[in-house]
Amino acid sequence: MIDSASWAERLGGDTFLAQTYFRAHKVIRSNGTTAPTPLTWDELNEIVAAHRLEPPRMRLSRAGEAIPVTAYSILRTNRRGVSWYQPQPAEFHARLAEGASLVIDAIDQIHPPVREAAVGLERFLRTPVQVNAYASWTAEEGFGTHWDDHDVVVLQLEGSKRWKIYGPTRQAPAWRDVEAPEIPTGAPIADIVLAPGDVLYLPRGWWHAVSADQGTTSLHLTFGLATHTGAEFLGWLCDDLRASTTVRADVPRFGTAEERTDYLSLLRKEVLAALEDPMVFDRWERSLDTTHPGRPRLSLPHLTAVPPDPGITVRLTAPRARIHQNDQAVMFAGAGNEWTFALPVAPALRLLAEGGLVTLADLAAESDLTLGQAAEVVTALVSGQAVAVVGGST
Repeated sequence: MIDSASWAERLGGDTFLAQTYFRAHKVIRSNGTTAPTPLTWDELNEIVAAHRLEPPRMRLSRAGEAIPVTAYSILRTNRRGVSWYQPQPAEFHARLAEGASLVIDAIDQIHPPVREAAVGLERFLRTPVQVNAYASWTAEEGFGTHWDDHDVVVLQLEGSKRWKIYGPTRQAPAWRDVEAPEIPTGAPIADIVLAPGDVLYLPRGWWHAVSADQGTTSLHLTFGLATHTGAEFLGWLCDDLRASTTVRADVPRFGTAEERTDYLSLLRKEVLAALEDPMVFDRWERSLDTTHPGRPRLSLPHLTAVPPDPGITVRLTAPRARIHQNDQAVMFAGAGNEWTFALPVAPALRLLAEGGLVTLADLAAESDLTLGQAAEVVTALVSGQAVAVVGGST
């Protein structure tokens, strides 16, 4: 399993965060080290066969254009009138052999090993992660030279893939922007071939072209990292300032020049005071971590309460949940909710926050609780979608 510690070790830990993240591309070679792969060809075949993955979730792309789904699938309709496109293996294979690339978006939502790797990266970088799978069979570039509006971490799984990296032509381009980056000219600044186990980090806005031109098929995962820009921080700050009467007040659009000037002066004071708060970034980051819904999961068959069964296994579904403790209580915040528990519960909460699988017996022992008390804590967190039962139910 690729957990948070594994990602930190591979990428370079604090040095990566301080010197590379947002700033430069980085290649981390496997040097022949073998590790369990989160996705195999057999598993990919099963995913395509077992799920109704239609465009744009699953698509074939060639020369930067999506191939019509009718070129590799047939429309099926059941007796209740429900229709879907079912891939036809012969046509599917033919399009891939002609130069198309296969893409499956958000494969972390349907394949647990990839989901575990995504959660590990999210815990290390403290940002939401979505994983797409890419498979190619020819030297043809499936997407042309392009840039992404988010940072990516690429993990090569099978075969080899060439990455021509051109760097950015506009500093910090965004999905919502006032100007589009210019297409790069000249030779790439880096020409890299990734082999199985290699990792590539690429900041947003860096133009690149990718092809499987090494005479092998290629399968890789791209971990897309959510961005947190100054614009998004200011959006949060505006919402936070709604506590102010001045900010909530109507803008004096039809007032006198003096009234308009006075209102702007009051508004400026409110905004500057908020920006001068030395803890404003910490409050924003805490909000990002604790309000994100995480990866919600059902806890069936337990609808209202988790029974005090020592073998019931649970895990955190809000990877960036936070714990705060004072002299009187311990607070646990995640998935948009916050709970207050007695101080003896703190060790159990910290065990949950590590992100691994734990049983009710583990939680009870960690905090010297009864099984009933541990079940009550878990029931509260399950009801708030921060924890889920993942095993041991009978």
